[in-house]
Amino acid sequence: MDFTDIIGQQEMAERLRSLADAERLPHAIMFSGPDGCGKMAMAVALASYILNKGAYKVRGIQHPDLHFTFPTIKLKKWNSEYKPVSDDFIEQWEEMLKQGPYFSLAQWTEMMKVENQQAVITVGEADYLLKRFSMKSNQGGWKVCIIWLPERMNIECANKVLKLIEEPPAQSLFIMVCREPEALLETIRSRTQRFEMKAIDAADIEKALTERRGLAENDARRIARLAGGNWLNALEMLDAGNEDRLFFDYFVTLMRKAYTKDVRELKRWSESVATLGREQQKRLLVYFLRMAREAFMYNFRNEELSYMNEEEEHFCQKFARFVNEGNILGFQQLYQDALRDIGQNANPKIVFFDITMKVAVLLHTT
Repeated sequence: MDFTDIIGQQEMAERLRSLADAERLPHAIMFSGPDGCGKMAMAVALASYILNKGAYKVRGIQHPDLHFTFPTIKLKKWNSEYKPVSDDFIEQWEEMLKQGPYFSLAQWTEMMKVENQQAVITVGEADYLLKRFSMKSNQGGWKVCIIWLPERMNIECANKVLKLIEEPPAQSLFIMVCREPEALLETIRSRTQRFEMKAIDAADIEKALTERRGLAENDARRIARLAGGNWLNALEMLDAGNEDRLFFDYFVTLMRKAYTKDVRELKRWSESVATLGREQQKRLLVYFLRMAREAFMYNFRNEELSYMNEEEEHFCQKFARFVNEGNILGFQQLYQDALRDIGQNANPKIVFFDITMKVAVLLHTT
């Protein structure tokens, strides 16, 4: 993995290369930016570039002085006192990275076979890092740690990692790949140099789709536009069985049953959604937020404002008139509140049945 493997973002890649060559990289940096922009790809490329300056060349993602930290879950076979560490799932992690450095938390939790747990980085991982980085590097040069989604560190872990980056061992580089920087401790944010990545240019996505995926130019151009600068969105649109199809079916069913105020069917709908894993429930709500926005914007009949696939757009031809100035804020607040509640481990049956009742009211609001 090197900088040439990254989709777009060449200005950022050149900046990082220059800093590394001039030995001006800080010991702790953070990549942030929208989903699917290539933050993890940039982190792996930078780590490879630095470690390749030594005698031992990086092959794939394996190097004795490269460590990955990422959210994990607790398996039933472990006792209550055990604190999971990233190495417990290193085989799954390496398999994920072999498929490419563009992936989501949803894909990672599926790889770990998460049922109804939220993946976190435990204090056990912080203890492991403190021990590992207190030793000399294997190759006598840099030691690099890539922390994927550091905002998923629990507070005990975050405080110990803070101490590590406050007094880092010599030739140690910590690269944080962050989705929600505001969720990190302010003290950690203040001790890292932040590199804000932008969404990928549509032209770069189009080029990658034609060169790497063999798409015709017209198909690549359409997908690149709908992807909204997110390579993961582009890949999902190529996957006939993607999760959004399931979410679309849930959305359509909810809207139709809520409009007719079919309470029995709405209760059945909420019970069905409650069987999904908690992370998938959160992704469903994010999808509902997007569809509320798209339905509202569809009323303006401006193609440049629409980012729906053909199936979604076909549904909105008749549905969009029910999302208007009188209820759009209500829809958004409803889904955002539910996201918060699910994230705080609220009972999903109660949360989603509450959604059905409020959607039934909002659909008749003008």
